[in-house]
Amino acid sequence: MNKKQLLMYGVIALILAALIYSQVRTFRHFDWATFWSQTDQVSGFHLLHAVVLIYLTYILRALRWKIFLRPSRPSAKLGSLVGPTMIGFTGLALLGRPGELIRPYLIARKNDLSFPSQLGVWAVERIFDIGAFTILLVLTTFVATAPKRLGAYAAFQKAGIAFAVLSVGLTVAAIAVHRSGDALAGWVERRFSGKLAHLGERAAIRIREFRSGLNAIHGPGSFFALLAVSLILWCMIALSYKEVTHAYGIEALEIPQTQVLLLMGSSMVGSIIQLPGVGGGSQLATIAVLRHIFDVPEELAASCGIMLWLVTFVSVIPLGLILARREHLSLRKLSQESQTAEQAEETVPSG
Repeated sequence: MNKKQLLMYGVIALILAALIYSQVRTFRHFDWATFWSQTDQVSGFHLLHAVVLIYLTYILRALRWKIFLRPSRPSAKLGSLVGPTMIGFTGLALLGRPGELIRPYLIARKNDLSFPSQLGVWAVERIFDIGAFTILLVLTTFVATAPKRLGAYAAFQKAGIAFAVLSVGLTVAAIAVHRSGDALAGWVERRFSGKLAHLGERAAIRIREFRSGLNAIHGPGSFFALLAVSLILWCMIALSYKEVTHAYGIEALEIPQTQVLLLMGSSMVGSIIQLPGVGGGSQLATIAVLRHIFDVPEELAASCGIMLWLVTFVSVIPLGLILARREHLSLRKLSQESQTAEQAEETVPSG
């Protein structure tokens, strides 16, 4: 881990410490006996169902990447993409941000493709994730009736609008890059010449990678297939959330499916602030929403927030490690190799 990463994690740790302190101050009468008692009574069947749903989403992610690979590798097999997908998410869970490039790096290596081309696919994949979640959130917020019964409904309306604006902005940017990516990259390089030349070159590289990823969408049929898979994927994540909340068998957590998406949104925002292996931001955001929006008792909110993180983010680790061991792969080595490959790409002069 280099100095830059140490500094970044130091800052994140300080932010999380401040958030935890502020959360603890609100939990002045936290009863650990109640916390453990409610956690111990969770339904194993519901949790198993939730984990199975999450595992199925990794297969859907592999299927989506297979659609992206059709123009360059039409013979790519779904089975050959599931392993790298699960290993990649295991790296992300254990290593944090340094592990997030493992998935595109492994897929590129296994399919004899350039790493930058798969970084582009990875960037486009994120837009489909944000777009699919936004569609579900907007439908939930403005069409369904259950969220309207929440006291903080107005705040969730604003969140839905914010996600919609973000999605539209990303779509407009994607269209612009697809049509004039090379020209835009060249303009950025010229605009940031001189002392900021390195910054301009890095931005131009990212624009060209993104355009390469957009080229993997080969027509309307491909676009709608990618969107459909993304929507199904996020519906399954929502179902997994519901299974976890209903696993407690307590009325306070009998959250309707349409309201679960609001809980997911808080987890997504909180996941921006994460530490390797322990998370932090996601759990805190989820606990805060359960406590203050859904009026769940603090011990139950803490238990459920941690359980949601374990099921949706950590549960991949056992199978991911088994797959990595079977292929004689080291997550730390893969992380270092992917970062080295990314840095090497930044040193290559643009055409």
